[in-house]
This record gives sequence, structure tokens and C-alpha cells, in this order.
Amino acid sequence: MWHSSRPRIAHVKFEVTKGKKQLCEVEGNSHASYFQHSTKTLTCELLTMVTNSLWTRYLILGCILVSPLSAACPAADSRPNVVLMMVDDFGYECVGANGGESYPTPNLDRLASTGMRFEHCHVQPLCTPTRVQLMTGKYNLRNYLWFGILDREAKTFGHLFQDAGYATGICGKWQLGHEIDAPQHFGFQEAYLWQHTRRPPRYINPGLEHNGKEQDFDHGEYGPTLVNQFAKDFISKHRDQEFFLYYPMILTHDPFQPTPDSEDWDPSIKTEREARDVKHFGEMTTYMDKMVGEIDDHLRQLGIRDNTLLIIIGDNGTHPTVTSRFQGKEYQGGKGKTTNNGTHVPMIVSWPKLITAPRVSDALISSTDFLPTICEAAGIEVPQGIDGFSFYNHMLGNPTGPRKWLYTWYSRRQQLDLEVFEYVFDRQYKLYRNGDFFDLKDDFEQRNPLQLDALSESAKQAYAELLAALATFDGARDTSLDRRFIESRANSGSTSRE
Repeated sequence: MWHSSRPRIAHVKFEVTKGKKQLCEVEGNSHASYFQHSTKTLTCELLTMVTNSLWTRYLILGCILVSPLSAACPAADSRPNVVLMMVDDFGYECVGANGGESYPTPNLDRLASTGMRFEHCHVQPLCTPTRVQLMTGKYNLRNYLWFGILDREAKTFGHLFQDAGYATGICGKWQLGHEIDAPQHFGFQEAYLWQHTRRPPRYINPGLEHNGKEQDFDHGEYGPTLVNQFAKDFISKHRDQEFFLYYPMILTHDPFQPTPDSEDWDPSIKTEREARDVKHFGEMTTYMDKMVGEIDDHLRQLGIRDNTLLIIIGDNGTHPTVTSRFQGKEYQGGKGKTTNNGTHVPMIVSWPKLITAPRVSDALISSTDFLPTICEAAGIEVPQGIDGFSFYNHMLGNPTGPRKWLYTWYSRRQQLDLEVFEYVFDRQYKLYRNGDFFDLKDDFEQRNPLQLDALSESAKQAYAELLAALATFDGARDTSLDRRFIESRANSGSTSRE
């Protein structure tokens, strides 16, 4: 007999292989829990309170979940499906639920009203830099080479989910390397993409590639509709197993052309130079919203919506030629800029099984944070050496997010240009590596740096905290990455766009 009121850890272990689970042995009576998990062996450490009682041994199937915040250890056969959708060139101001007043987004608004809406998600100012961070969980400081490329040595969330027994798919816009095997090399078993090995039109009569095989359309087909159909087919195909679908959408990027729902839709258009008008951005936004709604409805029709984690974000700010009405004011898109209108994007999370009531979060979220979060949700071991912080527990009810500040290392690398923008920021203040310090509430466009010798007490404290955070990245860039970029550009003499 063992008498004590001290907590004790009981170890729970069972094997997980391709979604199957074995017998699990638990010692003790558990009140609360802390979980760790790996790809093939799931190990849970349960905080055990044993007072004036004999140890008892239990054989159970699966994993004991003792509170909502303990759900980080899902039973193997209840691991969620994950669908991560990223809208192209789509800022925070474009969604009605965020205060946008220019474009109908009923499906996004509905998902926000029944799930979780985040008010402070920031990504990179440009698409490739965001995609690299999102897929690897690392700041561009660590592994960004140049525009349109993902380092072949990088490990992505595709690899992690595939190794964990998930079916993995990607559809939409690629823009990360022209090798025919690129999507599969980065962990995606199935791929249906635009801008993979070539760059044909993306919208009306598009050119796409299915697992690297070219498909050209010339009978009035619409690229986003074709890609959305692939997404639904992938979900149907894998409805009876866990799947991870990464869906970087083609919409709403320029060229702003009519959609099939536009009054001036013209199925005979053959190039991206025809019928371009910024007025079509609103129609493209509404069509994108319809595509999101179709995915949501399809999951529901298949009976798997409840345990599917659906996340929608933007990849950077809206195009600068687009001015929207937002919270009663005119709001110009800031794609490519390090101001908030270049990095602040919508973020909506819907997971009916675990997010059962609507919530609005003011947590700071980085594009590096999605990899560890979806891994934790799926019971996949988060790799060492990443920069992202999981907001999984925050989704499940923890009132605080994982971050106090956000860090950015941003360099376009579209031409032979090594210019870097490096900064840290919170909800109000931003500090650049060059010493410029801004109050974002009073100076949204960052035109007037604060005088450091005239700061308020709160600004002084924020400055000290951000300066200390920035110092943690001193000298962290591997200079061999820059040498590779210079050599590549010198040899090719090419430039990239988008």
C-alpha cells in the first residue's frame, strides 16, 4: 500500500500505425493530464492523484480524455481530418465578419459565427514567403531562398502527415518549384495545381497539372471550379481514412477577370490580358466564398464535418489597386508592404467536434504557427527546430494565445536584390532592425517613427521588450542561403512575378 497526497505521473502507451490502435495500459486514477505524442508511438503522461489507495491497473482501448484541454491526445481512430485553405491576395478587411462592408462573404461569415475568428493573424507581405513559412513552420530567416522556390531539403507538414498515415493532397496554386515531382517530394500524394511546371492562364480556359501531367481546357472551363471539384473528389475518395488537404486557392489574385457568376462572363476568353477590371475583385471574392461553402457542405454531406478541422486564412494583404470599405472607412490593400494592410489576414477555424461555441480571439498568430497546431491536433509529434507555436490549446478553450510578439524576416528575392525587412511587433508597437519604432494605433501607415527620447512609459516598456525579442535573432541567418540565391540569379538572369 502506498499512502501519499502528492501527484504522481502514470505512463500510458499504445502503438499507432496507419490509424490503428493497440491495447493501452494505465496505472493510477487520473484527474488531469499532460500529453506527448510521436508519429508511431503515442505516449501520454497522466497526472495521477492517488490518496490512501492501492495502485490499480487498467487495460483500456484508446486514450483517456479527462477535460477539454486534455484533448491533445486523440484516440487513433478519432484523429481529425484537416483542411487548410489559403486565399490568394486576401486581406483581413475583405470578410464581412471582420467588419468588411464591400463584399458578400456569407459562408466565411457563417463559419466565423459558429467557429473561431481570429483578429490578429499576420503573415508575410508576399505569397511565396508566406507559403514557405506555413509549410515548414520556420521563419524565412531560416530557409527562404528566393521567390517561387521551396528548398528541396525542407521538411513540410505534407511529410509529417504522410508519415503519420494520413492521405495527403494539395490543390490550387503551387509556385514552389518546377520539378515534376515537387508536390510528391514535399509529402503530397495527390496534386492538382496551377503554376507547377509552367504558367498558363489560371481562370478562364486554364492550364492545370494533375500529378505533374498537363491538362489544358478550352471549352469555357473555370480554373477555380475545376480545382474545387478536385478537392471534393479527394475528400470523397478518402472519407473512410484520415486525410490532410492543403488548398492554397487560386482566387482572388489579379488578373481581375469575370467569374462564371459575373454578368459579363465570357467563356471565350483565352488569356489573362482580356476583360481585366478591378471591379471584378468583388465578384471573385464572392465566388471564392462560394467555393469555401461547397467544401464545407461536401464534408457535411459525407458525414465527416464534425471531426474535420477546417482553417481558412489569407496569404498576404489585398492587391494595392483594391480599396475596400472596412469598419466605416476606406481601406487600401497593401500586398508587398510591411504595414498591417500587407500582412494582416483573415483567419477562421471551424471544428464542430471540439469548438462547440463561437469565439473571437485576439491572440497573435504567425504563419509559422499552423504546422505545430495541426500536428498537435492530429497527435503528430511536432519536429524540433521550428519557430511556430501551437495555438491548439487556445482553440480548445485556453484564454491566452501562445505569443507576446510576432517576428518577421522578409526579403522578396524576385530579382537580384538582397534587401531585408526585419522587425518584431505586438498589437500596438512595431520595432524594425534599423531602429524605427512605430505606434501602430496612431500611425497605421508607419510614416512617423517615435522619438526614443520622448516615449511614454508604456511605449518604453514595449520598446524594451521588442528590442530584447529582436536580439534573439542577431546573426541567425545562414549566409550560405544568400550565396545560393546570388549564384542562382547570376546563372539564370531571370526574374519572378506574382
